[in-house]
Amino acid sequence: MEGKIQQRLECRPYADKSYLDLKVEEMRKVSQPQRQVIQLERAVQNYKPISDHKHNIEYEQKKKLEGKKSRDDRDKVMEMLFHAFEKHQYYNLKDLVRITNQPVTYLKEVLKDVCIYCVKNPHRNMFELKPEYRHYTPTEPMEEGAQGDDDNDDEDNDQS
Repeated sequence: MEGKIQQRLECRPYADKSYLDLKVEEMRKVSQPQRQVIQLERAVQNYKPISDHKHNIEYEQKKKLEGKKSRDDRDKVMEMLFHAFEKHQYYNLKDLVRITNQPVTYLKEVLKDVCIYCVKNPHRNMFELKPEYRHYTPTEPMEEGAQGDDDNDDEDNDQS
């Protein structure tokens, strides 16, 4: 902001009793410490530190029961993957690890041969079967003659 000062104004409050009381109260509040010590009537309940929490113990027991993930035969793992991909077209790595119960590094080796890793949306960071492995079975087998007959029936109805 630039400019010239043409007039100067000084303003002072009228020094009456109410103004002085206001300033005294303000000075008293400022002089008080921010934190004060107060005496408690009863002890505050503090929790003792424990070395291991209940949910951590349960998790460790569950991991012991599962045991270490061991590498299954490559063909068996591929069958599990094909079975999973019959249900859904795309899977992320975490779900495939859970389904196959295989170590992540071994599963990635198998997936490199069998799947395509999607890097673009909408299926980002997900795996999809390579085209040569896609042999989806239809849910209801269609009869060859029934499909052509339905089309002809619709045409007959439109002409009437």
